[in-house]
Amino acid sequence: MWPNLESLANALISSLVLTHVLAQSPEQLTAQNPCISKPNCHECIQTPSCAWCFDPKRESERPRCFQPAYDINPNQEQCPEEFTYNPDNIMSLVSNMALTEAHGKIGGAGGTIESGYAYSNSSSSSSSSSSSSSSISGGESNWSESGSSQIVQIAPQRISLSLRARQSYSIFMNYTQAEDYPVDLYYLMDLSKSMADDKEKLSLLGDQLAWTMRNITSKFALGFGSFVDKVRMPYVSTVPENLIQPCPGCAAPYGYRHMMRLSKDTCRFSMMVKQAEVSGNLDAPEGGFDAIMQAITCRDQIGWRQKARRLLVVSTDAGFHYAGDGKLGGIVKPNDGECHLDTNGYYTHSSLQDYPSVSQINAKVKKNSINIIFAVTADKTSVYEQLKSHIEGASFATLSSDSSNIVELIKNQYQQISSSVEMRHNASSALSIKFFTRCLNKDGALMNTNKCGNIRVGDIVNFMIQMEVVKCPKDPKDWRETIEFYPVGINETLIVDLEMLCSCPCEQPDSPNYEINSPICHNHGTYKCGICDCNFGSFGRYCECTTEKISQNTTRGCIQPGSPSGLECSGRGSCICGRCECEARGYSERIYGPYCECDDFSCERHNGQLCSGHGVCDCGHCICQAGWSGNNCGCSEAKEECVNPENNEVCSGHGICECGVCKCQVTSEGRYSGRYCEKCPTCSDRCEEFKDCVQCQMYETGPFSKAECLEKCKLFTPIPVDKVVVDEKKNEISCAFYDEDNCRYAFVYYFEAGHFVVRAQEHRDCPPKVFLLGIILGVVAAVVLMGLAIVLLWKLYTTLHDRREFAKFEKERMMAKWDTGENPIYKQATSTFKNPTYAGKS
Repeated sequence: MWPNLESLANALISSLVLTHVLAQSPEQLTAQNPCISKPNCHECIQTPSCAWCFDPKRESERPRCFQPAYDINPNQEQCPEEFTYNPDNIMSLVSNMALTEAHGKIGGAGGTIESGYAYSNSSSSSSSSSSSSSSISGGESNWSESGSSQIVQIAPQRISLSLRARQSYSIFMNYTQAEDYPVDLYYLMDLSKSMADDKEKLSLLGDQLAWTMRNITSKFALGFGSFVDKVRMPYVSTVPENLIQPCPGCAAPYGYRHMMRLSKDTCRFSMMVKQAEVSGNLDAPEGGFDAIMQAITCRDQIGWRQKARRLLVVSTDAGFHYAGDGKLGGIVKPNDGECHLDTNGYYTHSSLQDYPSVSQINAKVKKNSINIIFAVTADKTSVYEQLKSHIEGASFATLSSDSSNIVELIKNQYQQISSSVEMRHNASSALSIKFFTRCLNKDGALMNTNKCGNIRVGDIVNFMIQMEVVKCPKDPKDWRETIEFYPVGINETLIVDLEMLCSCPCEQPDSPNYEINSPICHNHGTYKCGICDCNFGSFGRYCECTTEKISQNTTRGCIQPGSPSGLECSGRGSCICGRCECEARGYSERIYGPYCECDDFSCERHNGQLCSGHGVCDCGHCICQAGWSGNNCGCSEAKEECVNPENNEVCSGHGICECGVCKCQVTSEGRYSGRYCEKCPTCSDRCEEFKDCVQCQMYETGPFSKAECLEKCKLFTPIPVDKVVVDEKKNEISCAFYDEDNCRYAFVYYFEAGHFVVRAQEHRDCPPKVFLLGIILGVVAAVVLMGLAIVLLWKLYTTLHDRREFAKFEKERMMAKWDTGENPIYKQATSTFKNPTYAGKS
C-alpha cells in the first residue's frame, strides 16, 4: 500500500513540475507572440490573431497555436489549410425592412452611408419587429391600427452574428423618427384629498389635452387610472367608519383602480375624471409604485398598443412608498411584478404584496418600452428628480398647485422625449458594447455616445455598435445570446442572435479528430485537435508516463553531470520517464540537447539582431560567417571603411583598422583622432603654410608681392565668406592670425576630392585709426578751459564775500546810539564825589 502511495505522490509532483514548466514562457517572447503559450485549441482561438494547427504530422517541438501572419519560416513546412482552424467573424442579415419615410412614404432604408453592409428592402419572416400588434378588445378602444404596424423606425431588425472572442466587430443600425407615430397616454392620478382641485381642473382640460396631442399625431389614445394607498394601518385609517368615508365627501380608500382603457374618446376621459372620487389616507407618502407596476404590466387591460410611443403620466403632490415599507403594515410578501386587476379595475393584491422596488419598476419600464413622466408639485421635485435618474426614459416636470398647466406640461415633455434618442442594450457582462454616432452632423467625427438630440421627423441617425466578447462564459450554454438594441421608449429593436466562438469543432466528440483512449496517447488519453488530453494518472506529451512507471531514480537521467544548478533538464524542460523533453519555443527558436542545455537564441546580439545577423547561434555561441568575427559576429574584417579618401591610406597611416573602425595611434607629436585618424590637435598644422597666400590673395597684404603671390600660391584659391564657421562634418581646420596692420583675419581649410578647400574671412577685423594731434589739442583745450573755469569761480567767490562784508558794515552803522552833537571820546576835567557820612546836613 505505501509504495503505491509513494508512486502516486511522485506522479503528482512530476505533474506539478510539468505544469509549471509548460506554463512558463519568457515575457519578451510572449509579448511578441502571445500564441505560443496556449496549450489547447479553445484557448488559442480566444487569443486574437492566433490559429490552431491540428495536423497529426506536425512536428512535436513546433507549437500548434501560431500566428498565420508570422508563420513564414521557409525552412519549415507550413500547416496545411485543411488542418488549420482560424475562425472569422460572420454576420448575416435576417430581417431588414425599410425605414418609414416622412409623409407616409415607405422607401429604402436610410443612413446606409454609415453601413459596413448594404441594406436590402426585403425582410425575413423571422424578424421579431415585423410581428403585427395585438388586437385591443373593448368597445371604448377598438379602433383601427392599420398603417401603424407598418411603421419602421429601426433598420435592420435582426442580425445573425458569429463573433470570435477578444475581437471587436462593428455593426450598423439606423434610427428615424416616423411621422404620425401612434402615441398612448395613460394618466395615473393621485386621488388623495389634497388633489381634489387638480381632479376638477383635469376634467375640464381633457378635450384640450386630446386636441393638443392630436396636433402631434392623429393616432392618439388616452386612458385614466387613480391610486391612494394600501388599505392597511398605518397607511390608511382602519376604523370602520373611516373605511367607508375617511374624510368629508371622500370615497372609501383603495390602492389602485384602472378607470378607463386607452381610447380616442376624450369625452369619456373627461367624464371618468369628473366622476372619480377623492379619498384619504394617513401618512404622507402614497402608493404610487403599486399603481405604476399595475399600469405597466396589465397591458391587455390598459390597452397598450404594440407599435406606439407609450407615455405614463403620474400626477401627485406627495412622495411614494417602495419595497420594504410594506412591513409597517405587516405585509412581507415581495411584489411579484404581475398583473392583479379584477373586473372592476381594482388592484386585488394591494394588501397582500409589498410595494415594488425601484429596480423592479425600471425593469418593467425597459421591458415594455414606456416613458414615465412624473408631474409633481414644486415641493416634491427634488425627490422625483432623484427617482427619474434610476428609471430608464423617465422625466419629471413641475405641476402647478391646481394642475392647470398639465396640458402644456405633457406637450413639452413629449417633445423633449420624441426629439431625442438614447440607445440601450441588454447584453451580458461577457460582452463589451460601445455606441458611436455622428448624430445629425454627417461631416463630423464619430463620437462615443448613445444619445442624440434635436431630432425631427424624417431625420436619420446612424449608429455604429462596436461589440467584443471580453470573456467566454464558463457554461457553453451561455455561448449563444440574444441581444436587443433599442431606443428608450420605442417598442422596436435590433435583435442580434450572437454565437460566441469560444471552442473548436475538433474538441467535440462528433469530430473525426476526436478519439477517446487513442493509441497515439498510449491508450491513456483522448486525442483531440492533434494533442493528447491525458486521463488521471497519466501525463506526458503523449500520455506515455503513468504512476506505475515512476520510481525515485527516474529523474537522475535528466540532470546534467557536473551541473552547478543541479536542475532537471537545466530548468528548461520536463523530465518524462527519465528523459528530458525540452520546452517548445517559437518557429525559429528551439531548446535542445540531452539535458536541454543548448539553445539557438541565447547568443550575443548587436543592433537587436542575433549574432549581428552575420552568424548562427549554436548552443549559446555565435558561429560567424566569412569576413566577420567577434563574440557577436559584429566585427567586419574588411578595411574599406577605414581608408581615408584624402590619401587612400588605411587610417591615414596613423592607426589600425579593427571591426571597420580606426583605432588611432599616440605619437611623440601628439594624439591622432577623427574617423580616419586625420586629426591631431597637438600636432603642427598647415595654418602657417597657408597664411601668407591667404593674405596676398584676399587682402593684397603680407610679405608676397603680386607676382610672388601668383607664383607661390597655386595650391588653392580662398572662398570669401562673411564669417568663418568651422564645419566639423568636413573635418575643417581653423586658423587665425594678425597682420602687420594689427588686423585679425581667419580662415579654415579641409581636403576634399584631391585638393584643398579654403574659406577665408572676406574683410579683416582692423582696429580703428587714432588721431593723436586731435587728442593732444583736446587735452590742452580741456586744461585751459578748466583753468578759466577755476579763475571765474574764484572771482565770483571773492566778489560775493566783499559784498556780504560791506552790507554788514552798513547795517551796524545804521544801528549806532550815540549823540551825534557830542564827541563821545571827550571827558571833562572836573570830578564830583559824594561823602557818604555827610548825609546832606548843613
